[in-house]
Amino acid sequence: MTDVLITAGELAGQLAAGRTVTLLDVRWRLGGPPGRELYAAGHIPGAVFVDLDRDLAAPPGPDGRHPMPAAAAFEAAMCRSGVRDGQPAVVYDDADATAAARAWWLLRYFGHDQVRVLDGGLRAWTAAGGPVEAGAVEAGPVEAGPVEAGLAGRAGAGDFRARPGHLGLLDADAAAALARDGLLLDARSAERYRGEAEHVDPVAGHIPGAVSAPTAANVNPDGTFRPAAGLAERFASLGAAGDRPVAAYCGSGVTAAHEVLALTLAGIQAGLYVGSWSDWITDPGRPVATGPTP
Repeated sequence: MTDVLITAGELAGQLAAGRTVTLLDVRWRLGGPPGRELYAAGHIPGAVFVDLDRDLAAPPGPDGRHPMPAAAAFEAAMCRSGVRDGQPAVVYDDADATAAARAWWLLRYFGHDQVRVLDGGLRAWTAAGGPVEAGAVEAGPVEAGPVEAGLAGRAGAGDFRARPGHLGLLDADAAAALARDGLLLDARSAERYRGEAEHVDPVAGHIPGAVSAPTAANVNPDGTFRPAAGLAERFASLGAAGDRPVAAYCGSGVTAAHEVLALTLAGIQAGLYVGSWSDWITDPGRPVATGPTP
């Protein structure tokens, strides 16, 4: 779907033509290194760093490790980052959109309809010969250069207004019901799904009835997304067919957003259990399954 992804060549062409685009660098990795350090070392010229832990989630607590941010908090973070209503935004990370998808999903959920993910991330941009700059982007006017002529993502220049409810959002009860009556996809690694390896959360296993669907299978070796037809075939093999309702979860609602993005590319509407496993296990009364089957 052309309204979900943008290639490095397409982005470079838009910037060279003077198109106004807000660029958000959302590099983040569980356990580090810190995304801000990666950003400072080199990023697409004009991009503003967005901190996933601070800007794309509420503080960790009883609702999980990356809870849903409040509308006002997310709105303020996006305004600080230069996001404007009615103005295209492009989000990116290192390569596979694991972190960028979280920004994409939140912006779409809160009503921004012109946000796309850079397919292949910074790796694809540099492989295509795109320039990078080091240091932080400061607030203020942009000096128009060969690449920066169309950039608008300077910090503090945004007017985005958060309007929640544009994508499906599930809580624990809704996720449990969907695991029984629809298709709930577990986007974590198969080892974590089976309960064989859990180095992040205090309880291992998966939501009973959920189907294992690791996000690694959504992308090519270079981090770009597989073709839509291939993704559709993959999700059909997992049970996504007809009018069956579909949603995804993961450890804390980050890679599950990547799953929702891949489902969207496949033409499948899907919800997100944003609290995910780290929220599910906060209630000892909720059941836990282990092993390779739902």
